[in-house]
Amino acid sequence: MKLSKLLIPALAAFAVAAQADANEKFKVGYLRVMDDAQAIVAQEAGYYKKHGLDVELVEFKSGTDLIKAIVGGQLDSGVLGFTNAVAWASKGADLKVVGGAQQGYHAVVARDDAGINKVSDLKGKTLASQAEGSTADTVLKGVVLKQAGLKPDDVNIMGVSPQVAVQSLVGKRVDAAFLFEPQASIAKLIAPVKQVYEIGEVWPFPCMVVITSGDTLKKRKDAVWKSLDAQRDAIDLLQKKPADASKLIAGYFISEPTLKTLKKGDIPRETVITEAIKSQTFTPAVTPKEQARMQEIANILQEQGSLKTRDGKPFDVKDVLDLSWQKERKL
Repeated sequence: MKLSKLLIPALAAFAVAAQADANEKFKVGYLRVMDDAQAIVAQEAGYYKKHGLDVELVEFKSGTDLIKAIVGGQLDSGVLGFTNAVAWASKGADLKVVGGAQQGYHAVVARDDAGINKVSDLKGKTLASQAEGSTADTVLKGVVLKQAGLKPDDVNIMGVSPQVAVQSLVGKRVDAAFLFEPQASIAKLIAPVKQVYEIGEVWPFPCMVVITSGDTLKKRKDAVWKSLDAQRDAIDLLQKKPADASKLIAGYFISEPTLKTLKKGDIPRETVITEAIKSQTFTPAVTPKEQARMQEIANILQEQGSLKTRDGKPFDVKDVLDLSWQKERKL
């Protein structure tokens, strides 16, 4: 009897705490790029609510700012480039990759009048890309240029936002740009450019992943898993019904109802985004093959000097992987 009297308050407190956690908003960070479409679709389609989560989407301008919010506890999870996770983890940040997102579509589009027909033609040219240390910057210098026999110094690389990169092509301030979607599709419609390379065709890699902190995973594992379930539903819609997904998210990428193009007149934004979605490969799981490619990327980061370990040994990506959700879901 006495034991029951002691247990009742404890159980009641546990129930209150559990209810409070269930009612607490789950904050998901994203960047306004097609790579993060699963996070946006999950919200707009009501999938988070379907799985019992009250989610607040928080937009960030850069992956670095997003990861800082996760490390600082202001964010529960986010969809962002894998390179950010390993770079911060190598400095001691308590981060975990808990799910997949998108394979690395990055295209080199060049102005028609720039004389660029292949990557090696970029020598001596001006290329708009993303900020130094970003996923795009890492694979551009460590894979794209290297495979073409070029060194980073052979190309005048400008680190700008994707939107500025597109406008720089239109204004002829750069010769080419290294773009992801939907900016690559938009550039090809509004500027006299052509695509000369796409990394996913020759060197597929897990560009975007779902990241959380070890502390959040420990304290709110159920919520993290529910968010992954919702995003898996979103990926299913993106892959199987891109036109339906486009209706939900087109406004995130193109503000006006139509896009004025060079040769096709005004095109509905949903049409543009549908095609951009089709060019992507979204996946909720991280396969063994992708884990091996992650290790290659980590090795590239170490070679570039942007990832350092205390003992000088190669960084082991397994230290940041927690794939218990996909194992439980048998993905």
